[in-house]
Amino acid sequence: MRTHKLKTETVETKTRVQMVDVTARIQKLISANRVESGLVVVVVPHTTAGITLQENADPNTQHDLIKKLESLVPQVESYYQHDEGNSDAHVKSALVGSSVTIVIDKGRLVLGKWQAVYFCEFDGPRERHLHVKIIDEGSGDLD
Repeated sequence: MRTHKLKTETVETKTRVQMVDVTARIQKLISANRVESGLVVVVVPHTTAGITLQENADPNTQHDLIKKLESLVPQVESYYQHDEGNSDAHVKSALVGSSVTIVIDKGRLVLGKWQAVYFCEFDGPRERHLHVKIIDEGSGDLD
C-alpha cells in the first residue's frame, strides 16, 4: 500500500444547516493522483459538522434528512448547558459522523447509482475543511 500526503479541501457554507455535495472534489483528487485501486478516507475535523453518503438524484432527500435531524435534535432545549448556543450542532455531528471511507476501483469512487458524498454543516455559515487521505494499492509512500 502507498499513501498520499493528506490533502485539505475548504468548504464554504452559506446557511446554518446545509448539505454540500463534495463528491467531485474527492474524485478530482483521486484522478490527479492517478489512483486506480485503493481507499479514500474523508475526515471532517469539526465538532459541529459531519460527513455522510446520501442520495444525490433528488434534492428533497437532503431536505428531508435535515428536517428529520432538526425534529430529533431541536436547536433549543431547556437542558442544553453548552454556552455557545450550538449544542444541537454537536449532537447532530455525533449522529451523522465525522468520517467516511470509500473504495476506489478503476480510478473511480465506488458509490451506489444514486450516492454522493455530502459535507453536513450544522452551525454555519462558516469556512470549513475536509481532510482527504488516499491509500493506493501498491508499496511505499507517495507525495
